[in-house]
Amino acid sequence: MTSKTVAQLLKETKLQEVEIKGWVRTFRAKRFIALNDGSTLNNIQCVVDFENTPEDTLKRITTGAAVHIKGELVESQGKGQNVEIVVSSIEILGDSDPETYPIQPKKHSFEFLRENAHLRTRTNTFSAVMRLRSALSFAIHKYFNDNGFYYMHTPIITGSDAEGAGEMFRVSTLDQKNPPLTDDGEIDHSQNFFGKDTNLTVSGQLEAETYAMSLGKVYTFGPTFRAENSNTSRHLSEFWMIEPEVAFMDLAGNMDLAEDFMKSVISYVLENNADDLAFLDKRLLDEEKTKPQAERSELSLIEKLKFVADNNFKRVSYTEAIDILRNSKPNKKKKFNYIIEEWGADLQSEHERFLVEKHFKCPVILFDYPANIKAFYMRLNEDGKTVRAMDILFPGIGEIVGGSQREERLNVLKEKMAVLDIPEEELWWYLDLRKYGTAVHSGFGLGFERLVMFTTGMSNIRDVIPYPRTPQNAEF
Repeated sequence: MTSKTVAQLLKETKLQEVEIKGWVRTFRAKRFIALNDGSTLNNIQCVVDFENTPEDTLKRITTGAAVHIKGELVESQGKGQNVEIVVSSIEILGDSDPETYPIQPKKHSFEFLRENAHLRTRTNTFSAVMRLRSALSFAIHKYFNDNGFYYMHTPIITGSDAEGAGEMFRVSTLDQKNPPLTDDGEIDHSQNFFGKDTNLTVSGQLEAETYAMSLGKVYTFGPTFRAENSNTSRHLSEFWMIEPEVAFMDLAGNMDLAEDFMKSVISYVLENNADDLAFLDKRLLDEEKTKPQAERSELSLIEKLKFVADNNFKRVSYTEAIDILRNSKPNKKKKFNYIIEEWGADLQSEHERFLVEKHFKCPVILFDYPANIKAFYMRLNEDGKTVRAMDILFPGIGEIVGGSQREERLNVLKEKMAVLDIPEEELWWYLDLRKYGTAVHSGFGLGFERLVMFTTGMSNIRDVIPYPRTPQNAEF
C-alpha cells in the first residue's frame, strides 16, 4: 500500500484502507491524534483504539512525535472534517522527548520561534508562509518560462559593486592575522585567491545585462548579500532577488512587463493557495484588532492581493507625484514624518503609501526620477535632470519593485561613472556592451522576501525566509 499525504486524503471521497506518515500535533483523551505532514495547513484526525493499544505506545504518542499509521478512511463522526482514519496499527518512528520539545500546542512569540527556526515550520503560521514562499517561487519561474525568458545563474562572487553602496561582504583566503602587504602598507590582494579584492554580490543585474544583449530576454533569481549593519524588520544580510533584463525594451515596455508579472504571480497564489491565505488573512485580522484604530489597515490580506491583481497600475511621473504630495493634507498639516518641500526629495514609505492608498486607490508606478537619487546605469533623459527609472508601489508596503531603462550610450555612461568615481577598468566588460551592438534595454529588480511579506501579511522579513541572516546572527 502506497503512503498518501494528508492533503490527498482530505480530498478523498472513496472510503478505503490507507497508510500515512506525519507528525503528531495533538493527542487528546488517549484517542484522537491530529496528524500533519506539511502537505497542507489542515490536520487529519486519526482515531486510536486505546483499549487495544499497548500503554507504552500510547505514552509515546506525544506532540512532535513522528508516526506511521495504517487504518481505514471513514466518514468523520465529528465536526470540522469530512473524513478521518480509524487506526488499525501505529508505529512511533524514532525518539520524541515531550518534556523538551519546544513547539507545544499553544501560542508562541515570533521571537521565540526564530530562536527555534529549525522547528518553527511545524506551526500553522510558518508552514503556511513557507508553502506560499514555495508557490511564489514556482509562479515566478513559470511566468518567465511561459514568456520566453532564459534563466541565468549570475555570479555570487564578484569584483564589482553593482549598486555603488560599498556595503559588501569580502571574500578572502588571506591570513587574517598576518596578511601580505604592498610597499604602501596596504593588503596585497594580488596574493588573494582570485588575485584581486572580491565580494559577495549585491545584485546580478550587470551580468544579466550582458546575457540580455545576446539572448534577448533573461532573468536571475538567486541569493544576494548586503553588509549593512541594520536590525530593522525590513533588512536582511542575505536575501533573494528576481532580476529580469530585456534587450530592445524601453521604459514603457519595462513598466508593462513588471505590472503583468506582479499580477500574474499574485493571481497564481490566490488561485492555488486558498487555505494558507485564508489562515494568514485571519491571523492578520486578529493582529490588527490589537492596534489602535488609526494604525489599522483598511484592507485585509486577501483584499490587498486582489487590489493588486484586479486593478490597473496608475503611471505617474515623479514630478507629478511631488506636486500631489506637496499639496496633500498630511504634508500641509505636517502629519508626514518627512515633509515634502521641494522637487528632488527621496520619497519615503509614508509618501508612497499615501499615493497608493489615499490618492489614487490603486497600485502606482512612479517614473522619471531625479538622476542624483538613482543609480549610475539608469538612462539619462533629455532634460539632463531625470532618469528613466520606475518604482512600483503597493498598499501597506510602499515600493516593492525598482527598475529602469539602462543607459546604452557609451559617452554618457562614462561621464556618469566619472562623476561617481567608478573606475572604468573595473567595469570594462560592462562598457563593452555599449561599444559592440549597443541598443535600448531595460530591467527591474524585485526583492523576493519583500514579495513574500506582502503576500503573507508578515510584518518582519526574518519570518519569511527559512534561516535569516542579520547582524550578529548566523545561527543554523
